[in-house]
Amino acid sequence: MFHQTVLVLDFGGQYNQLIARRVRDLGVYCQLLPCDVPVEQIKSAAPIGLIFTGGPNSVYDETSPHISPEVLALGIPVLGICYGAQLIAHTLGGEVVHAEKSEYGKREFSFLKENLLSGGIPQKSVCWMSHTDLVRELPDGFETLAFTASCPNALFGCEEKKIYGVQFHPEVAHTEYGNKLLENFLYAVCGAKGDWTMKNFAQEQVEKLRALIGNGKVLCAMSGGVDSAVAATLVHRAVGENLTCVFVDHGLHRKDEPEEIMRVFKEGMGMNLIKADAGERFLGALRGVTDPEQKRHIIGDLFIRVFEQEAKKIGKVDFLVQGTIYPDVIESGKGKSAVIKSHHNVGGLPDVIDFKQIVEPLRDLFKDEVRKVGLELGLSEEIVWRQPCPGPALAIRIMGEVTREKLATLRDADAIFREEIARAGLTREIWQYFAVITDSKTVGVQGDFRTYENVIALRAVTSVDAMTADWARIPFEVLERVSTRITNEVKHANRVVYDITSKPPATIEWE
Repeated sequence: MFHQTVLVLDFGGQYNQLIARRVRDLGVYCQLLPCDVPVEQIKSAAPIGLIFTGGPNSVYDETSPHISPEVLALGIPVLGICYGAQLIAHTLGGEVVHAEKSEYGKREFSFLKENLLSGGIPQKSVCWMSHTDLVRELPDGFETLAFTASCPNALFGCEEKKIYGVQFHPEVAHTEYGNKLLENFLYAVCGAKGDWTMKNFAQEQVEKLRALIGNGKVLCAMSGGVDSAVAATLVHRAVGENLTCVFVDHGLHRKDEPEEIMRVFKEGMGMNLIKADAGERFLGALRGVTDPEQKRHIIGDLFIRVFEQEAKKIGKVDFLVQGTIYPDVIESGKGKSAVIKSHHNVGGLPDVIDFKQIVEPLRDLFKDEVRKVGLELGLSEEIVWRQPCPGPALAIRIMGEVTREKLATLRDADAIFREEIARAGLTREIWQYFAVITDSKTVGVQGDFRTYENVIALRAVTSVDAMTADWARIPFEVLERVSTRITNEVKHANRVVYDITSKPPATIEWE
């Protein structure tokens, strides 16, 4: 099935992926492409609309990214956001200048007249500004549609050409009716039908996989994370027993995870799932190692060796399944599929496994879309909303050497934290939350006895794309319950602290 497509051209704005996600949330398929994409490629994609993102540059600077006037003459509706709006004006003969007064944060904007973008939006509402330049003079044929106190052309357009520029950011939650403005562009201006749904995607993907794979043999590394789980489920729906999944149990998983993975996918779904018990090998290889990068390399290399050994028992396979998702594609070269990130969930495997082709059924989806597909496929919410966990798992949430005792302590503490977050109904509000066992011990008093035990740190963040993150404002009463339970129920833990550092300057993970 052919989906209507909108192309989002990236000029370096911090919200580029967010724009693409908003478009898809509104039922329209879109692709994020670099701003210098050839005009012929735009034509061949036959998009129903183009969106130019924001960016950090000034359009009157010759070194800044620009757009060919030919793009604006294609007859395709265009919406320029922030830098994208200034670029439209500059390219078509308007004037963009440095603003006497920069605008950042919330501002009230007012419509001058009704237009195709204003439907369902009050005459006055709040928007989110972030700019130091503004459009002073509009190109011929364009008119002002909305303004703020400091920005005379907060929204402008030429309805005949279906080209619009908006100085504020409709894609961010702080813009009161931003989603409605985007919806109006997609449906009232571009004529979108809303044919991008995860139900349609799941059905179409199963048919495509069945046609591609036929009677071929397929191999998948099952980590238990949502990406590999959904990718494997799609392939299993398409080819059944021709799929073999290998779950490498490195002994570093969270509490009860290996058992749950086998129960859900092998027993519940009937997948041909092989479990490779390699916990002792991994713990032995990590003995005495304290450097986090060294931990990662040891775990990654040994994972490949264990997986390769299991794969050889299966024999020759035709296809290797990877849980690549759209942000992976963007970050590894704007859709250049030959580039595979070294930290990808099965990074390195193509060099050691004999196969004909990589199958990436999720490479067009954002993480939230992957979860929706998982629900469409009947996966439990427990699997679909499982907390993200890095490949090295608890090894990089243990500061210093990884030991059996530390693993047991951390597993119990982390399980309590996740239980209490779920009990408080906060699982969908927090991007990621987990416990860390530090490399410090402190004095405590438990009962009538002095203790000298581990410090447990709790980490919880809110984020859109994990590129930046803020620490989550968990209610004190929830933190109190977590702390009380950990210090009472978990062996070798007598103190709990909460990490209130944003990213940047910190990272989400501690190692």
